[in-house]
Amino acid sequence: MGHLLMVESWVGSMSSLLPAGIADSGHRFSFLTRDLGHYLRTATTHPHPLLSAENVFTAETNDEAALLPFVRDLHGVFGFDGVLTSCDYYLPTVAAIAADLGLPGPGRAAVADACAKDRTREVTRAAGVAGPDFAIAREWDEIALAAKEIGYPLVVKPVDLCGGMFVTLVADDDELRAAVDRIAAFGVNARGQRRVPQILLEECVDGPEFSVETVTAGGRTTVIGVTDKQLTGAPAFIECGHMFPAALSPADTTAITDLAVAAVEALGLDATVAHTEIRLGARGPRLIEVNPRPGGNRITELVRRVTGIDLTAVQAQVVTGAVPDLTPRETGIASAAVAFAVPDRAGTLTRIDGTESWADDPRIVEHRLADPGTVVRPATDNNSYLGHVLVTDENSGTAGDLARALIDDVRFELDGGAA
Repeated sequence: MGHLLMVESWVGSMSSLLPAGIADSGHRFSFLTRDLGHYLRTATTHPHPLLSAENVFTAETNDEAALLPFVRDLHGVFGFDGVLTSCDYYLPTVAAIAADLGLPGPGRAAVADACAKDRTREVTRAAGVAGPDFAIAREWDEIALAAKEIGYPLVVKPVDLCGGMFVTLVADDDELRAAVDRIAAFGVNARGQRRVPQILLEECVDGPEFSVETVTAGGRTTVIGVTDKQLTGAPAFIECGHMFPAALSPADTTAITDLAVAAVEALGLDATVAHTEIRLGARGPRLIEVNPRPGGNRITELVRRVTGIDLTAVQAQVVTGAVPDLTPRETGIASAAVAFAVPDRAGTLTRIDGTESWADDPRIVEHRLADPGTVVRPATDNNSYLGHVLVTDENSGTAGDLARALIDDVRFELDGGAA
């Protein structure tokens, strides 16, 4: 049994799924954070799953220069076998710690390139991986010129944020300027890290979006499957549902998975679980981004329900240098899906109706809804859901419609009317 060091975590579902996955993998972990209260303040279960750690260490995780010698001293006492996180903002820090301690990991340069959307574009384009036309700019004059060269409509996004934050479809210079100004006003992310000022402009790839869940170990990338991604909230890109496996033709599945593997290999990632987002446009699949960690928004649960493969447990294995068994197991489930309730106005939640039959529906395996009294704001990214429902089905390709119908039938009453 190995001892892992977890450096920070997402506050949402991964703060419970990753600790459980570590335990299921046969390992134990210690938790390192700059602010334990950041997690405890929003806890929905008690005790918080992160408190299952053998030790909780406090240090300034945003200061890599000071953090490395601190962790080096911890390693001398506790002898860590691997280091990991579920939070994108600390993936480069984890890679730096692994390299400093001589532990297995995907490599500092590879993680840095994957976590910076501009570098991902540059590296994968140089390797011939198909992606949208793009430009990287900082000042307004060069931004406006790049937009003219790419052509409207186009997608504007920050290079270093997550969860769809400030990713916007724009149709003209005025909308572009407003989007750029919103990004510029958000100078520090939610973890207190100062952001870089570059803006990424991309050709809009019109078509459905998918993610490819892969595991790379020992230099070999294995495709676990393809997830269907449903979006809403235009001009934003808010994820409102996922289904695994995606209902795709064999030809489209091959094209999408081949592109994802090529992107992972171009970045040089190893010893990692990756969640690669791809759009299937008129000219074929195009790379959107590569995330060197398991997919969020309950995607790992969808995969586990269908294949029996727990990607959080796999992550705990690969960071120790192990080559995991990725053989799918018979689960009796052919399709799993999650649907999210996305608020479109502000108010205080007063009542929820439409879930009365959920307790008796065997297809519903998990659900969580906001409590009355919750202050609601219109969603602009993937951080403001009113709740979700997760379903399974023994038939292929059916769970997505079922989950969406269930969540669409829920009525959320806000002060002043329905959500």
